[in-house]
Amino acid sequence: MQGTLKELFKRKGISPSYTRMRIYYYLENSKSHPTVDTIYTELIEELPTLSKTTVYNVLKLFIEKKLVNEVNIGANEKRYELVINKHSHFICQVCSKIYDIPYVCGEIEHKVIKGFEITDQEVNLKGVCPSCKQSRITK
Repeated sequence: MQGTLKELFKRKGISPSYTRMRIYYYLENSKSHPTVDTIYTELIEELPTLSKTTVYNVLKLFIEKKLVNEVNIGANEKRYELVINKHSHFICQVCSKIYDIPYVCGEIEHKVIKGFEITDQEVNLKGVCPSCKQSRITK
């Protein structure tokens, strides 16, 4: 996989430093939509010279190169995920887990927002996940 990632970085014009590769691999293996703090905390032991600024800068580069999406879930902290197929998110209001769900947005009539140019759409749903719902039933 390492050769493949180096090739991907090369195609995107990214120098394949060890730190960048580790952050990419972390995102690839994380399904939790981590924050900068989470990424930093998880990698600092392995990368003792890592700083939060470095994590921010790497994520910014990945976003610019369209490798990573910033996930806005309404909280103060941004979360991140690798670019995958277009999808929406479901945020459990009990356990705070974020789930990838099928894309749930339709076409927007341009006359509704006349004069605006839409460049992207993001849909987040909030509620109670099946696991937390089941926990409520069994209590």
